[in-house]
Amino acid sequence: MAVGLLAGLCLVADRHAEAGHEPTFYPSFYPQEIRIETVDAGSAAGLLQKSQLHAYVGADAFAGRPLPAGIGAVGSLGSYLVATFDRTGPLADPRVRCVAAGRLLKRLGAIDGAWVFHPYPITPFDADYLAHFDRAQTARTAALGTRGGGSPRRVRALGALARSLRGPPDEEGQGPGVTLEEIGVDDLMVPRRTSLAGWLGPPWLKAGWFRAYLLLASHVGDDTARRAVDVLYGRLVTGDYRSIEQGLDLERTLVGRLTAGCERVVVGYTVKREAFTSDYSAGVENIGYDSLGGLDSPIFIRTVKLKDFPWNGWLRIGVPRTASAAWNPVAGFTDPTGRLIWAALGDPALFSAPYSASWVPNRASATVEAHGGAASMPVPPDAVIPEPGTGALRAVGPGRTAAAKLVYRTLLGVSHDGSRMTLADALYPYMFASRWADGSDVAVAGATALARDWLVGLRVVKVDVLVKRFGEDLEYAYDVPVVEVYLAHALGDPQALASVAPPWSPLPWHVTALLEEAVRRGLGAFSEAEAQRRGVAWLDPVRDEGLRAKLRALVGEFQREGYVPASLVRFVSRPEARERWANLDAFAAESGHFLATAGPYRLARWTPDTISLEVFRDRAYPLGVGEFDRYTIPRRAYAARIEDRGDRLEIDADVDTVSKFERTYEVVREPLARAAAEGAEFERPLCRYVVVDAHGAVVAAGAAAPRGAGGFTVDLARLAPGSYTVLLALSLGDNPMAPEVRVVRHRQRT
Repeated sequence: MAVGLLAGLCLVADRHAEAGHEPTFYPSFYPQEIRIETVDAGSAAGLLQKSQLHAYVGADAFAGRPLPAGIGAVGSLGSYLVATFDRTGPLADPRVRCVAAGRLLKRLGAIDGAWVFHPYPITPFDADYLAHFDRAQTARTAALGTRGGGSPRRVRALGALARSLRGPPDEEGQGPGVTLEEIGVDDLMVPRRTSLAGWLGPPWLKAGWFRAYLLLASHVGDDTARRAVDVLYGRLVTGDYRSIEQGLDLERTLVGRLTAGCERVVVGYTVKREAFTSDYSAGVENIGYDSLGGLDSPIFIRTVKLKDFPWNGWLRIGVPRTASAAWNPVAGFTDPTGRLIWAALGDPALFSAPYSASWVPNRASATVEAHGGAASMPVPPDAVIPEPGTGALRAVGPGRTAAAKLVYRTLLGVSHDGSRMTLADALYPYMFASRWADGSDVAVAGATALARDWLVGLRVVKVDVLVKRFGEDLEYAYDVPVVEVYLAHALGDPQALASVAPPWSPLPWHVTALLEEAVRRGLGAFSEAEAQRRGVAWLDPVRDEGLRAKLRALVGEFQREGYVPASLVRFVSRPEARERWANLDAFAAESGHFLATAGPYRLARWTPDTISLEVFRDRAYPLGVGEFDRYTIPRRAYAARIEDRGDRLEIDADVDTVSKFERTYEVVREPLARAAAEGAEFERPLCRYVVVDAHGAVVAAGAAAPRGAGGFTVDLARLAPGSYTVLLALSLGDNPMAPEVRVVRHRQRT
């Protein structure tokens, strides 16, 4: 790091060593090599049964069939079945539309198939399902209880599932009608995801209300209703609410507004099943997956291990389609296979929690000091902010305020080309986001907008050194920048807030700068849309042979001059830059590409149908095997008994416990009190509740207080006299997915 830092950037060079006493550390994750192969579903089924594939990601290899012996599977939310009504003729009247929708839902609800009838946009796969459970049940009851009558005669069916449900072709008539179609979760989520700078999307990416908005908002036809929807959405995404209750009420009101006019109605959803071999010897275990992404998620790569080679081994994954998107880490890797590759090559600051809507700290952790939705916290005048257009850090100055302050600790390490990452790598994402705000690539500008718009300032406090000891005579030191980040808005979930703009990118600054210069010189575009608009290549520093040759020449040019982006000149000296460029040149000569990241795996070999990723088993990589094993068996908790005591509810709980024997395990439900008494792996569940009044408003919500070793108490004493519905569910280990929701009708008398 250069000695002369930007005036106003408060950096205390604290080399305090936090000596650890950890046992022997095995860096990166379990498999020593991951091989991703394109295989059709029919062939995959046979290969899985022979253990020649360990998992099939992205499709069901045994579709329409029960799983054979020795095969396991995970289930995640696959798609929505929706009916979109024409707004012409009689169906222009929302009352007529809603009657027609009710009749269509009743007919479809009587049809069995590979789908789940659920006429409400929030599903059991959503962490916020508890807060919508009463409305989801009401919607189902109303749909199935609709009076008889004809549904629209003109039913257009898009996709195999819709065609199987539409009925005889003679239902295709004249005049206004309805379009029945299946919309994949990926189709909604992918445009909002980004690999950019390690920021994986908006903090509410996995919230059910957010997907309801994506699914339905564009079909709200009434201008007044659309304005109301936009106001509610704006309040939710800026944390403009004072309490948990008010936030939940906003979510429920938003979904109510989205569904009120019946322009588009949700009919149900499908479950995506993905198989893996669980053979006693040749299979895999320790399977983490995501409630929306399934196995195509960061958690799967970070937990899966082979049974015969638990600390190494060659993991073979099948995928149904070849990688189609460009392999650039800014606005590429957007297809399912590409996302799987990037989950291993990249290493975000935080990633989406597998079974909830929160976020998991990975390379950065944060403590949060928030002051609600109002910007009332003073920002230190010596904090800095990237300058629009250049990205150079300038002092914030006096008089600025923020709604939230976060203090990050970021684990740096070494990138695949051997460059030791520094503070400059942690700060460069902010500079990048500011420079690309001009709309020269709309996708990049959009992906960076949230971090850019919310950032009020940042302040580097110090750089600690974390020392990990390996045995008695070997240790490794990691630089840990401590950075304060000030944001314009606050959110109820601290981890979600921490995901907005963390000081980290899995790309070292020199790799990002190289790709930026390639785009500036017209060698390609970061995003597919911009490449099409400009008539240039979608930037691919791996598979585009012509681009690789030009990048090699650029690296040589940069090495000779010791090139440093203007915004970094106060943080990186020319000798340091020359060393970086020399490292990247040597890496490209050896590997045949320029995708040097700081992730747990590196790209070793590739063909159109096969990709090999080698583990980055360098002790400079700060995370190790077992880091995320707590997510591999999603256990549940249950309300076994509920007693209404007038001013409170008393709940006795059951929990899932795991009984392991050699390479197998069994999940057993038992009373919480007994599990607590049995010992070491005991974990107290979370008992969440939502109280709704007779008008449907949320009047109380939160987590119940523990009651002894085996239960909880929900305090209702503060409720005004009246009738209430209490929605209650228990969860264990950050797994609120598919909860057993209990409904208590409560009468408050005094």
